[in-house]
Amino acid sequence: MKAKQLMDVKFAYINADDKIEDVSKVMEEIRRFTCPVVDKDMKLIGWVTSFDITKGLREGYDKISEVMSPPDEVETIKEDAPASLAVVMTADNHYVAVPVLNNDNQVVGIIRSCDIVKLLSALYDIKVVSIYEAMQKQLKGVSWEDLMDASATVASRTTGKKITAEEYENNIRNSTFGQAIWATGGLESFFVGLISVGELVLARRVGRARK
Repeated sequence: MKAKQLMDVKFAYINADDKIEDVSKVMEEIRRFTCPVVDKDMKLIGWVTSFDITKGLREGYDKISEVMSPPDEVETIKEDAPASLAVVMTADNHYVAVPVLNNDNQVVGIIRSCDIVKLLSALYDIKVVSIYEAMQKQLKGVSWEDLMDASATVASRTTGKKITAEEYENNIRNSTFGQAIWATGGLESFFVGLISVGELVLARRVGRARK
């Protein structure tokens, strides 16, 4: 997934000569805490936050150019960059939003932390069975029955509770990715389990081929 697939293309932007008071009203109306400042060619020339606006009003400044951060202090991301880069940038720096640029350095979108949260929430609702179906496609020549049997074996070893392949399949058809993460103790544990399943399936296939 690329940044351009996650960004909001209907974003609000302002100009350096806009009056601070006018911008404060617009930002309040559209409920935005940050806004890119662009020139007539949509090139990024600054960045303004609600804190900048508040300070500007309090200290008697008139134009956005007097309170905005310069472009060299603004973290940006290219539209064809991995969307995961925006997620890391936002999380590591506690950004509310990150401007997205095209190859001409024009602002073409904004990725907001709330958009990332929505995406992750949607991922949490994915049925676990779809992950296993994708896994089976990658493990060429492995049947669904073999995959479920190996999964049940790994689950039994991990939890200490016996579970059949049929029971395991029923569980993953009725569970979401989010539920599976919580049940296994976290994202890392979930994927370690998947790796163990893959290794066991391949080992069994190699064993059968040698007989």
